[in-house]
Amino acid sequence: MRYLKHISEQAELFNALGSEVRLQILNLLQAKGRMSMNELADKLGLSQGALTPHIRKLESADLVRINQDAMAHGNMKMCEPHLDKIFLVFSQETARQNEYASHIRVGQYSSCEIYPTCGISTEKSIIGEVDDPRYFTHQKRFEADILWFTRGFVEYMVPCIIPRSSRITEFRVSVELSSEAPGVNANWPSDIYFSLNGMLLGQWTSPGDYGDVPGRFTPDWWLSNWNQYGLLKTLTVNEKGTFMDDVQISQAAIQDLNISSRTPIYFRFSVPDSAEHVGGLTLFGRGFGNYNQDIEFHIQYERE
Repeated sequence: MRYLKHISEQAELFNALGSEVRLQILNLLQAKGRMSMNELADKLGLSQGALTPHIRKLESADLVRINQDAMAHGNMKMCEPHLDKIFLVFSQETARQNEYASHIRVGQYSSCEIYPTCGISTEKSIIGEVDDPRYFTHQKRFEADILWFTRGFVEYMVPCIIPRSSRITEFRVSVELSSEAPGVNANWPSDIYFSLNGMLLGQWTSPGDYGDVPGRFTPDWWLSNWNQYGLLKTLTVNEKGTFMDDVQISQAAIQDLNISSRTPIYFRFSVPDSAEHVGGLTLFGRGFGNYNQDIEFHIQYERE
C-alpha cells in the first residue's frame, strides 16, 4: 500500500501511468500475478528493447518489481505487481480549529522495556550495538529516528499545551510502523498494542517486516536485509471509540480516559508476551521509511 501526501510523489506515479502500454502491462500482471519479460513482450507484440523502458518507469514508481529466477539456461527476469492499494491526497492538510499538534522523534520516549532482536539508530549511525537493550538508555537515543524490538514497549510523554479550561474531544497519533523479524519478512504478523495512561486502547496486527525494496527515505548506508519501510497508520480516540484508519478497533472512548490539560499524557506502543503474534515492532521516524515524518500527535479540544 502507498499513501501519497505530496504532489512530487504523485507526479512520478502519474507519469508512470500515463501510457497505454504501461497500463496494459499492469493489467496483465494483475491477471497473471507474475510474468517473465519474454512473456510480456510476446503478449504486447514488443521487442525486449521497447519493453524495458516501460518496465523501468513502472519499477521506479514502485508499481512493479523485478526478480531474477534461476533457470536451466541462465537467469530470467520475472515481473510482478508491487502495490495493491494507492491512496492519493490532492489537498494539503490544514490545521483544525482548537487543535494542538506535536511531533516527537522516535528516540524521545520517556520509558521502555526492550528485548532482542532490537536496535536503535540515528539517520547517520547505529547507537551502540544491535541486539543490546542497554543502548536504549544511551544519551544519544534522543537523536534516534528508528528503533526496533521483538517484544516489550516504548512510552512517550505527549505535550498538551491547551487552555486549562478546555475539554479534550479527540486524540490522534500518526506513525509509520511494521513488525520486527530476524532480517526481513513480509509475512511476519505482529500484534501491536496501543495504550494511553495505562488504559488499553486496542491492538492492530502488522502484516510483516518489509525489506523487498529500499525505503524512499532510508539512508544509503542502511543494510539491505534490515527493516526498510513500514505502513503509515493513524490511531484516533474520540467520543465514539478507538479507530485505526477509520476502522473501529475498540469501544475505548476519549471520555473514559480522564485526561485533561492538567494531567500528563503517556502513550505506549507495545508487543506483550501474551500477544497471539509476538512479531516485534519497528518505529520509523524522519529520515527512514517511506513517509519522512516523526511520530505525530494531535489533540482536539473544546473551550468550556
